[in-house]
Amino acid sequence: MRVLLVEDHAKLAMTVATGLREAGMAVDVAYDGHDALVHIARVDYDVVVLDRDIPGVHGDEVCRTLVVEGSESRVLMLTAAGAVADRVQGLGLGADDYLPKPFEFSELVARIRVLSRRSRPSLPPTLIHRDLRLDSAHHLVTRAGHPVALSPKEFAVLELLLSAQGAVVSAEQILERAWDEAVDPFSQAVKTTMSRLRAKLGPPPIIETVAKSGYRII
Repeated sequence: MRVLLVEDHAKLAMTVATGLREAGMAVDVAYDGHDALVHIARVDYDVVVLDRDIPGVHGDEVCRTLVVEGSESRVLMLTAAGAVADRVQGLGLGADDYLPKPFEFSELVARIRVLSRRSRPSLPPTLIHRDLRLDSAHHLVTRAGHPVALSPKEFAVLELLLSAQGAVVSAEQILERAWDEAVDPFSQAVKTTMSRLRAKLGPPPIIETVAKSGYRII
């Protein structure tokens, strides 16, 4: 899941971004409306977590831009104003959901996950292939009934491959969906993660490398 967090308070932004990454999301951060629009023009985000009161271009205008351009990104609007009228106004701008500050982090994660399911074709909560089961809601993976402990990145990569249902997923697509903008596109991040993932899943092999194309579940 690729998320853009738009928040002008740097400390809060870093705290929230770190938590979302630990929850298995790839997170980019923008600190003002101008920066947000640059990110949105460059990346197809699943969810944009948008503080309404940001400098530069106001959050309302960022939301309007997403709607006018027909973006499939879902918008979760954040604001310190908790009055019903403010929530109604935010939703009227085209936001998909609204969360007043302060908020419980677990609720933020849950709302982002719900919105991400709306932004792309719906997947079942549990992905199953042969003896492999991935429970996205509880972040659990088992093979032949035995739990497999995966890092957030390994989990995200496996979820991408399983959701492709045997289709080839390129390294570029994996980088775009499972990593944030800080990753070096010429690094060995995908290859290294894939190697660790294969080792943890054990035999028989379930991930195939397709020469010059990418990877797929077999």
